[in-house]
Amino acid sequence: MSEKPPRITVNGHPLPEEAIAFELSRLVQFYSQHMPQEQIRAQLPALRQRAIDQAIGARLLFDEAARLDIQVPDDDVEKRLAALEQRSGGREPFLALLKKQNLDEATLRDQIRRGRRVDLLVEQVVAETADPTEAEILAHFEAHRDEYTRPERVLAQHILIKPSDASETGKAAARERLAAIRQRAVDGAPFADLASDNSDCPSGKEGGSLGWFSRGMMVEAFDKAAFELEIGELSDIIETPFGYHIIRKTDHEASKPADFDEARESVRDFLRHARRGEALSRHVDALRAQAEIVQDPQPGQAT
Repeated sequence: MSEKPPRITVNGHPLPEEAIAFELSRLVQFYSQHMPQEQIRAQLPALRQRAIDQAIGARLLFDEAARLDIQVPDDDVEKRLAALEQRSGGREPFLALLKKQNLDEATLRDQIRRGRRVDLLVEQVVAETADPTEAEILAHFEAHRDEYTRPERVLAQHILIKPSDASETGKAAARERLAAIRQRAVDGAPFADLASDNSDCPSGKEGGSLGWFSRGMMVEAFDKAAFELEIGELSDIIETPFGYHIIRKTDHEASKPADFDEARESVRDFLRHARRGEALSRHVDALRAQAEIVQDPQPGQAT
């Protein structure tokens, strides 16, 4: 069955596929902090349907915030615009990024303002939601203890070099370039500097740091190499679908049983998120009951 989302209109307005993809990405990112990757993969069909529901809900909230004419201070918008510019690396890269995305500052300001309207509406809806008590946090932890067991994990940096094209010549050139970088690391050059100067991965900006990751979170060849390395050891060149990598392993922790003191804040955040989500869902359900929503499968999609 195709994974292409159905065509959906909300009060006559088409719901973009990108909106559904965005909601699915948010769901996967959130649940990755609270359950193993295998469980997330097993639940992907349900998460996709939930992403569709959330995208519809988001559209309804945008419309409701506009109807209520919720006011967003100009300085709030400008502060967020300035933060985006800073994260882009300055004025010129920021303008180049806007051009690449076929946006101008006026359009982006409007998008920020509409997004903040929804944020403020959501804050109003969940304002009266009570935080979980210590007893509720402990009860959830005991009922889901296995989910809070910390798996074996690795802390590592890497450098990625992508071939310029799929030809053997392009691959050979990428591998040769990475081999020279690896030799510099062997000779004592700081790995973080080599990563920031050369890596084609966004992690290069962080010195190649990937943070902590457990088994199964990376592609197979990368995963296997990272867990087999000794702490402080530098890998050989590894090929993955992304290109060529070298890995420097900086730490390794064995699996650890669940500990309530360590898990408390994670459990609290999970329950708080769930409880506020329930309050928001009730509000969206009320909006949805009054809306006209049409959902048709894409041509050729199984029903």
